Amino acid sequence: MYSLIDTMSVTLDLHSARRTPSPRAVLTLIKPITWFPPIWAYLCGVVASGVPVSTAPWLVLAGMVLAGPVVCGMSQAANDWCDRHVDAINEPHRPIPSGAIPGRWGLWIAIVMSGLALALGAMLGPWGFGATVFGVAAAWAYSAEPFRLKRSGIWGPGLVGLCYEGLPWFTGAAVMAAGAPALPVVAIALLYALGAHGIMTLNDFKALEGDRQTGVNSLPVTLGPERAARVACWVMALPQVAVIAALFFWDRPWHGAAIAVLLLAQFWAMRVLLSDPKGRAPWYNATGVTLYVSGMMVAAFALRGMGGL
Repeated sequence: MYSLIDTMSVTLDLHSARRTPSPRAVLTLIKPITWFPPIWAYLCGVVASGVPVSTAPWLVLAGMVLAGPVVCGMSQAANDWCDRHVDAINEPHRPIPSGAIPGRWGLWIAIVMSGLALALGAMLGPWGFGATVFGVAAAWAYSAEPFRLKRSGIWGPGLVGLCYEGLPWFTGAAVMAAGAPALPVVAIALLYALGAHGIMTLNDFKALEGDRQTGVNSLPVTLGPERAARVACWVMALPQVAVIAALFFWDRPWHGAAIAVLLLAQFWAMRVLLSDPKGRAPWYNATGVTLYVSGMMVAAFALRGMGGL
């Protein structure tokens, strides 16, 4: 176990003479490939708000930059810094354990980006700033001691799912409406955030060995790959069933039916996943998750036409 002091003070043996990181290494550290989910969720919130984009296009653009490159990028830098000991086992080619990001540069990048996130969030009004404060705090609570919520296979994926899908959705709707989103918008955002817990569990498969050695009790570690994959599938599927039921109840049958078709396609993908959970997890992230997030936008358009029921 590493204390917060250890996290900030341990001198890394990175077998590298570099004193400053290259721009390419910094870009690799903040992982652009991970920016899509929060940006997409923010856009879902914008659509669900029912407010025309043309009324405040800068809020849409600023929110996308905040959700993706800034907050998500900051969280990736913070996580890689706090996970450098685990990554030395799981993925030694990553920027910090490989030495491409030398010394404490990973920590400083995460801290500077945290400040940048708060500054940009303040420009989006009180709702945008409040959501940004929560997102930045959650990123550090997930990765850093003394909280390090990622040690839990329940709280860790739950927090990430909330911040990747629910929080940006809520923020997009709140910023565009300049107030609290309608209850149906909040409910659907929370349901998709809950389902994202399963997506994050599948993401933990790649770190199975390092997590086991360093005391991170992810579901793949505590349950084993096969049972963890089954739990992830149930967690992804049940909230979508609730979304479909809600849309039918709110007289949006075509949208509900479209999400049902997407869920049926996910069931097929889940069968493939369960045939080899560890080996098929990356494949599922490129197929089943695409179907999942497509349903999010369908639900957003359903909410847009409800006029804040």
